[in-house]
Amino acid sequence: MMPFYGRFDHFQAAVESVLAQSDPDWTLTIVDDVYPDLAPGEWAVALGDPRITYLRNEVNLRPSKNYRKCVSLMTGEFSVIMGCDDVMLPNYVRRVRELIADHPDASIIQPGVSVIDEHGTPSRPLADRIKAKYRFSGTGDREYRGEQLATSLLRGNWTYFPSLVWRVEALRKHQFRLDLDVVQDLAMLLEITKDGGSLVLDDEICFAYRRHSQSVSAVTGPDGSKFRQERTLFAEARRDLAAMGWNRAARAAANHWTSRANALSELPAALRTRNVAGRRALLEHVFARV
Repeated sequence: MMPFYGRFDHFQAAVESVLAQSDPDWTLTIVDDVYPDLAPGEWAVALGDPRITYLRNEVNLRPSKNYRKCVSLMTGEFSVIMGCDDVMLPNYVRRVRELIADHPDASIIQPGVSVIDEHGTPSRPLADRIKAKYRFSGTGDREYRGEQLATSLLRGNWTYFPSLVWRVEALRKHQFRLDLDVVQDLAMLLEITKDGGSLVLDDEICFAYRRHSQSVSAVTGPDGSKFRQERTLFAEARRDLAAMGWNRAARAAANHWTSRANALSELPAALRTRNVAGRRALLEHVFARV
């Protein structure tokens, strides 16, 4: 699945990367969220590949509702909600199929990911160096679940949402939250983990995640809206995990040090723009407990 709203050139690169898979056993459904320019959709249809389906929404749904629509359209046991600006390396489908075969009961698969910038150049900014620090150590493919997985994700969400392979049954059971349109991926990961699901982490690089200045998380950082959503999520996680007896995970949710540090790093931008509400939200996130 590829929800689409963004740059035409990035979209072309994303679709072409799917076409370039060494394993041809895939289908791609593009769900255009009423992007003003019709040219990207016309280009996708003109490819004439029977494995590609192009759909255009009647109204703009925004991310979470469009993700829900994507889930409703999934037909396989496992699926990916790929970013329309990201790139699958040629080995992605092949490696994912191997991981599914080796871990048939897994709920989520996180394959190996590299990072590129807006221009497609390899990049490793601070956010991704921090992700690497919090990701489980080890080599090869390994499977995690339960409180260990929840604690790790709450200390720092080291996954890359557009690269994740999801068990469709789990997505349909829990549904993406409409009130968390920036951190809905972490919310879904936690729901599946609390429900007994597992995550497989692999090292073989097969996906390039594009990090750029106009991403949703980058735009919603300085105005504080991203962190208001995170506070809601961490507070709910602390409550629910404590009730389950997962006290270590509940403490990680209450402390959320990495998220606090992220909010602190956004303060200079909020000060430059004189965004009083954003500054207040950032300071609250940095210093107040949930």
